[in-house]
Amino acid sequence: MAEEMLRTESLVRVFGQGERAVYALGGVSLSIYKGGLTILNGKSGSGKTTLLNLLSALDTPTSGKVWFEGKELSDLPIRERDDLRRTRMGIVFQSVALMSSMTALENVEFGLRVAGVPAKGRRERAEECLEYVGLLKRASHLPQEMSGGEQQRVAIARAIAHRPAVIFADEPTAQLDSRLGLQVVSVFKKLIAEQGATIVMTTHDPDLLQIADYVCTLKDGKLIEGGQ
Repeated sequence: MAEEMLRTESLVRVFGQGERAVYALGGVSLSIYKGGLTILNGKSGSGKTTLLNLLSALDTPTSGKVWFEGKELSDLPIRERDDLRRTRMGIVFQSVALMSSMTALENVEFGLRVAGVPAKGRRERAEECLEYVGLLKRASHLPQEMSGGEQQRVAIARAIAHRPAVIFADEPTAQLDSRLGLQVVSVFKKLIAEQGATIVMTTHDPDLLQIADYVCTLKDGKLIEGGQ
């Protein structure tokens, strides 16, 4: 059986108070295992992005617990959670979030600098990651000079450059057509096959479920399929 990397127990996230309170998650318990693609599936408003934010320590639960590599995240000081996110996690946002004034190479190098990687060897590692996603030839291009699919692949190169334990991707294909979306998913599958990567991805696209190793389906903030 695959080794567990992440686990949640009775995870609740409420936004607002009193009559205006919105239960984005209502008691979600699941496990995520090393070396595969886990898809958090559900319609808009199902809670999948809220869950991803809690798993990646971008947010904290109203109640319940999240364990990452055996550590209970909410018990950690904010600085330790930030350090975990910088060094042990890679995040790919739906909006790409590349620095528009930086080239593809500089964006990846910047991610390494944020992760605390020493200056020596940063450029070589950034080039290696761009080559891995098939974009070394675009290293000197700015984001606005690249297609949406290329930008997302640069974001993936940045996310994997510091060799994280897990990569989180929030709707990485949502703004791409099917051809460009397939390019992005192909990079994820390559990472899993060749490097044993662990990837957690949100999507509402049913066509992507067939490529997942594990699927966790949410509806109205509750887990209705998958998990433990």
